[in-house]
Amino acid sequence: RCETCSKEEAKYRCPRCMKYSCSLLCVKKHKLALSCNGVRDKTAFVSVNEFTDLNLLSDYRFLEDVGRTADAAARHRAMHSTTTKRLLSSLRNKAQKCNIDLRTLPVGFTKRRENSTTFNSTEKKFYWHLKLVFPHCHAEYTLKRVPDDKPLADILKPYIDPVESDPVVCQRLKIYTASPQSDVRILMKIENRRQNSVRYNELDASRSLLDNLKGKVIIEYPTLFVVLKTLKNDMVVLGQDASEPAESSDSESASLSSVEEGEIRDSS
Repeated sequence: RCETCSKEEAKYRCPRCMKYSCSLLCVKKHKLALSCNGVRDKTAFVSVNEFTDLNLLSDYRFLEDVGRTADAAARHRAMHSTTTKRLLSSLRNKAQKCNIDLRTLPVGFTKRRENSTTFNSTEKKFYWHLKLVFPHCHAEYTLKRVPDDKPLADILKPYIDPVESDPVVCQRLKIYTASPQSDVRILMKIENRRQNSVRYNELDASRSLLDNLKGKVIIEYPTLFVVLKTLKNDMVVLGQDASEPAESSDSESASLSSVEEGEIRDSS
């Protein structure tokens, strides 16, 4: 049966989320409800037992796309711009002084293009490009020029506070606004891990954005996952899993490779 209307026999299956639909109308409804773009995730983890010739062919074509995109990025004139390199180097150095390992991607990558993070030398303060992800509602919001001294709780107020949030946003995120604020958790993915072993750090909502980013690896800009304690499912928080070591020893290059693959896929 169609998983949208539950009335008709299913005819289609979404390549992205594997939901069954019976018609174009139901396909559009499911995309709207789940914020699904209907595009198959070429970098999704596939176990060895489920790996087929089609997966092998898909990986081969994906690597070809990666090669073409990397070549196009290398030819981009901004890639060789002295001014751009100097600005990015300065931004990384300022972050390093704040104990933040900020890394930037080559020109042509989606996160590089959309990143608007700046450092105000007069105020000696970062203004971050920030992405908020609300997985239980399949919603994402992008914030620009967020001062680094702003507490995370104040950043979230326009979204999940029952009184201060925008009515339209409040309706979309009603599962959050209806829950006690003590159940809200803010997580950030740890970058130095393999794609099939994703772990998160839990952040302190009462502290500033800068304090929470210290000691972390940031690729271009922070992405914060806002989850509810009772519904976080398989989002494993580092230090709360008894079988989990203190920190992964996977190489940093593996982490960057994982992120860059996803970004190349987007820009392709």
